[in-house]
Amino acid sequence: MTVALVSIAYKTVKRGPMNEVITANVTIDKGVENDILGRPSKRQVTVLSEQQWDKACAAINADLSWLTRRANLLISGHEFSAADVGKIIQIGDDLRLLVTGETDPCRKMEQSHPGLEGALTPDWRGGVTCKVLHSGLIYQNDTIVIGKS
Repeated sequence: MTVALVSIAYKTVKRGPMNEVITANVTIDKGVENDILGRPSKRQVTVLSEQQWDKACAAINADLSWLTRRANLLISGHEFSAADVGKIIQIGDDLRLLVTGETDPCRKMEQSHPGLEGALTPDWRGGVTCKVLHSGLIYQNDTIVIGKS
């Protein structure tokens, strides 16, 4: 199955709305351009699996936008697990992200929809946190390769 970038989003203020875009620069210094939380860290960019998001929504019988999760990138064709920690996600020609851990769901998810925090908790449904290793310009529908570092 091909793994692809479905969508890109960022927020300019804490607790602010997510802004969805079709292309973005992702850099070592700033993460997804314009994102308030993009500073260098183990949690610089967050990535969500479309398949895992769909499972979480099905568990609470809700049809929610992926932006509700407040992640930066939505991908299709891969489900995350503990085995992905330490792997490299390459998006397009240049961007390389190091998977640093699981994105733990927080109470903001529960405030968005009752039961969502619990639905995101099992099986890494909340996605992964990443650190930018190599900057790049990315576009919706870019091909993704997930492999060893």
